[in-house]
Amino acid sequence: MSRYWSDIVHRLTPYVPGEQPALAHPVKLNTNENPYPPSPAVLTAIRNELGDAAESLRRYPDPTARTLRETVAAHHGLAVEQVFAGNGSDEVLAMTFLALLKHDRPLLFPDITYSFYPTYAQLYEIDYRTVPLDDAFKVRIADYAVPNGGIVFPNPNAPTGHALPLADIEKLVAANPDSVVVIDEAYVDFGAQSAISLIARYPNLLVVHTVSKSRSLAGMRVGFAFGDAALIDALVRVKDSFNSYPLDRVAQVAVTAAYNDDAWFRDTCAKVIAGRERLSAALTALGFDVVPSAANFVFARHAGHDAATLAAKLREREIFVRHFRTPRADQHLRITIGTDAECDTLLAALRELLNT
Repeated sequence: MSRYWSDIVHRLTPYVPGEQPALAHPVKLNTNENPYPPSPAVLTAIRNELGDAAESLRRYPDPTARTLRETVAAHHGLAVEQVFAGNGSDEVLAMTFLALLKHDRPLLFPDITYSFYPTYAQLYEIDYRTVPLDDAFKVRIADYAVPNGGIVFPNPNAPTGHALPLADIEKLVAANPDSVVVIDEAYVDFGAQSAISLIARYPNLLVVHTVSKSRSLAGMRVGFAFGDAALIDALVRVKDSFNSYPLDRVAQVAVTAAYNDDAWFRDTCAKVIAGRERLSAALTALGFDVVPSAANFVFARHAGHDAATLAAKLREREIFVRHFRTPRADQHLRITIGTDAECDTLLAALRELLNT
């Protein structure tokens, strides 16, 4: 704390990211990274971009990421003007909060959801209200039928993994024509329905994606927003008032290559989904209550064991899972789907811990 801090800094409660352990071979199941590598085409594209590094890296990147946006637009059947690219979906969401969700009426999002949302709201001094999930950790769209300045939540939700069907998303968007509805689809490729198909009919819908999960590029920090061109223009205006060059040259060519290898992407997602079902069944057999998940993680609790204690004991074995000390979620563990070998290591440790 310093007397030089701005008033807003004193009031902030920063987002706390998952631990990045400085260990040689941790079983790292706490930050929802993909356990499988990106497409080999990504590495080829990076090598080609860096073939003459002195020439390539001394120049600024394309500030509009036009080639990347054209590739992604074609992949989703959109116009390039309907695609915004930013430095990770977190940055895209931050710009969205400022550009589209700061209004006189309160912003709405679930009480158990991505914990960066209240941080953004605090940073931009946005009034917000949390809407409780039901007892099964599901979003009830009827609960959002109140005056609001915007709505945001992940689908599938995080950290629960529960996904709403597309029909419910459409009902929600249609019922809120005077405010922007942001659907954060960081995990959609692992079993949920994307709302991108609704964009043509609803100018108040913004869909956010990331390459960190299903395309195994968390280290590249690239995210997207898809929506009506007027919504995208608002994000561009904020971007160009903050950082005109958010995506570096390497990231742009790497992610373009990832989108061009659809077969690799689909195969990787299928392996993660199979791993999720395998882990869910094994945890259930151990007595865990596992929330049905459409993401690359599961949300589970054991009635006979404290979640924080389990997480701490797993950490002693260099196995990392995520525990949230928040109301209603503090007895659950969020466990990322790792390789079969990583999940087997976790399960073996849990068998020991549950029997002690």
